[in-house]
Amino acid sequence: MGTLDWIVVAGYFFVMVAIGIWSRGRVKNIADFFTAGGRMPWWLSGISHHMSGYSAVMFVAFAAEAYRLGLTVYIWWSLTIGIGVGIGAFLFAGRWNRLRAKHNVASPLEYLARRYNVPTQQLMAWCGAVLKVVDIAAKWAAVSILLRGFAGVPITWGIILIGLVTMVYSVLGGLWADALTDMGQFVIQGAAGIAMFVAVAAHLGGVDFMWTIWDKLPESHSDPLSGPYTFTFFMALFLIKTLEYNGGMWNLAQRYMAAPSGAAAKRSALLSAGLWLVWPLVLFFPMWAAPLIVPGMEGNAEQAYVEMGKAMLPAGMVGLVLAGFFSHTMAMVSSDANVISAVITRDMLPKLWKGITRLTSDNQLKLARVTTFLFIGLSMIIAITSGGQGFVLKVVVDLVAATMGPIAIPLMLGLLPWFRKFGPSAAIASVVGGLGVWAFLYIEQLQKAAFVTKGVLVATPLIVSLVLYIAFGLLKPEPSTDRDELLESLNSDDETKPAGEESATVKA
Repeated sequence: MGTLDWIVVAGYFFVMVAIGIWSRGRVKNIADFFTAGGRMPWWLSGISHHMSGYSAVMFVAFAAEAYRLGLTVYIWWSLTIGIGVGIGAFLFAGRWNRLRAKHNVASPLEYLARRYNVPTQQLMAWCGAVLKVVDIAAKWAAVSILLRGFAGVPITWGIILIGLVTMVYSVLGGLWADALTDMGQFVIQGAAGIAMFVAVAAHLGGVDFMWTIWDKLPESHSDPLSGPYTFTFFMALFLIKTLEYNGGMWNLAQRYMAAPSGAAAKRSALLSAGLWLVWPLVLFFPMWAAPLIVPGMEGNAEQAYVEMGKAMLPAGMVGLVLAGFFSHTMAMVSSDANVISAVITRDMLPKLWKGITRLTSDNQLKLARVTTFLFIGLSMIIAITSGGQGFVLKVVVDLVAATMGPIAIPLMLGLLPWFRKFGPSAAIASVVGGLGVWAFLYIEQLQKAAFVTKGVLVATPLIVSLVLYIAFGLLKPEPSTDRDELLESLNSDDETKPAGEESATVKA
């Protein structure tokens, strides 16, 4: 990287910190910190939802799979998310928003104490928090690998540099800072992605490379599903992503909660779905063409996108592309840090320390900022000790994708009126059974058991969790008038309470 590239990267970091400092003035209380007070425009909510859904993992682990296998990574990743978020626009987006507007809910798990009971809420909170911190550690490792590839910065220092910048604006500005930096990162990512696409098109003779490269690549590269990514894996991941990106990944539920109304949340979801279907194609086509530009990297495919960028981009553009990589990871990490802080301060700590409920508004806000700081710091420590290489894809697919289903099923299905009689027994059995099966399969995989393919590891915990939830719900129904009233209130935007009004309807 040259001087101009470093100036671009430094300028990007400066803008992110400046947004955090500016956003601090908009955060007056804990509701502003966690849900932007329900005042976020639908288009900003949609862009933030989209940006918060992926990170530099795309340019490391997924780029490696695109290099080795071709088209399949778009089919099982981007396509499943785009369709899933589109479905969720009609099923989930408005319901998340009405939890905030009608019941003063500021954490995606806050409603679980009333929907099921406190033990169910705590089980899901602790399991999900552990999962999140490891997931974010993988994101730090991914972006530090890219920084090392482009600029030779050691992985440890890369994690520290990017982590500290993210920590500053996340701690100061809360969800407002997350959303506004997401918007800036969306613009930077757009410029960086188009720059790489244009460079590849110029190198390969024009935009018709999008359909001519397939004749020059191995035949299997044009297969929708190939390698370890089978139809079973695809269907399991489709269900997982539908749950995950509509609120099972807690930070994305916050984007819907921050919109002014349920109808606005629905529009934001549809915008995000459209971006998921279209924009990743711009990013993936250079990755699919990479074997023709930097051949022979099958054994080190995680570096393929880096090598292609270094070979093809002029001074300044390398820095812009690297800033684009940062934008992915920082968007996801900051939003995850915010929602984990919400879960810890609203759902977990009050059950451990009753004094939290007596804190003043200012002290609650300080606690939220401290929790955000500690979460980011812990994820950075895990990333540094992981060593980076090979850690990313294993965590993202083998851990996060495989365990997200059991955690998300009771959370998401619990919002729908069709499951109103499904109580805490169904929820606890679903979470414990799904995670237990995953632990068994993961141990078998470590021992090289041939039957534990990626499809089996991802699909089996999900299926077990779903079957247990439905079976317990049908065989042991636990009807509740209070639960019926809660679910009924989420059907429409009618008779909503002001966003900041206190409500006693959600009780621990």
